[in-house]
Amino acid sequence: MTEYSCLIRQVHLDYLHAGASIIITASYQATIQGFVAKGLSEEEAELLLRRSVEIACEAREIYFDKCTEGSLDYIESGNISRRPVLVAASIGSYGAYLADGSEYSGKYGDAVTLKTLKDFHRRRLQILAKSGADLIAFETIPNKLEAKAYAELLEEEETNIPAWFSFNSKDGINVVSGDSILECASIADSCKRAVAVGINCTPPRFIHGLVLAIQKATSKPIVIYPNSGETYNAGLKQWTKSSGVVVDEDFVSYIGKWREAGASLFGGCCRTTPNTIRAISRVLSKCP
Repeated sequence: MTEYSCLIRQVHLDYLHAGASIIITASYQATIQGFVAKGLSEEEAELLLRRSVEIACEAREIYFDKCTEGSLDYIESGNISRRPVLVAASIGSYGAYLADGSEYSGKYGDAVTLKTLKDFHRRRLQILAKSGADLIAFETIPNKLEAKAYAELLEEEETNIPAWFSFNSKDGINVVSGDSILECASIADSCKRAVAVGINCTPPRFIHGLVLAIQKATSKPIVIYPNSGETYNAGLKQWTKSSGVVVDEDFVSYIGKWREAGASLFGGCCRTTPNTIRAISRVLSKCP
């Protein structure tokens, strides 16, 4: 966010030109604890968190000011329209900070308690909530303990912007820790400041069943942004091919089914691209 802020801004712009209505900040794995471990001061770490939101907001302003004929708005309608664009400040799980793949297992060990998680996330939430973002995106939540920590923090801090809770699954039934998706969604549903509940970084083939399950626990909007269907190898720290990998055309073919099941916000997570969003936008623009 210091050396490569221009590249991050350009990525946001690529997604905006593809039709994105919400852009998510590059703060998923950015934590005060992680920055301090790399030698930064707490003040410098906090500035970087704020900077992640500033970069996204700058991209939005550039898009509005200098929208080109290459944007989806122009291609579809023949004119430039200022559709609403929101900036979501990303908060990744404790496992994302550990960088050991545990956000894909939810196994933090008995030493990690509710208090541990609240203490870990509190200051980052305080900063991002007052950074100029429109909402908070709690992403890739792997267990109900962390969901409970987020819900309690939002209430304790009286956070003045809304949030969504997005879980991940590897079996289409439970979240990755094995906790019930119904129980996890119920925690988000009971949180007044949570305005949407959903699933991210999960293979597309599992989304339909998860949306149906979440609907049993909440009437809040359901947000879904799956990954490509590949599997993250924590040892190699890279994504590897697995069964169920989809190309953009196949990914988009699911949208109608997910929409019919009850999802209302759609996007892509790891290993998807602006082309994925462009294809989704075109499909949704044709929906009544």
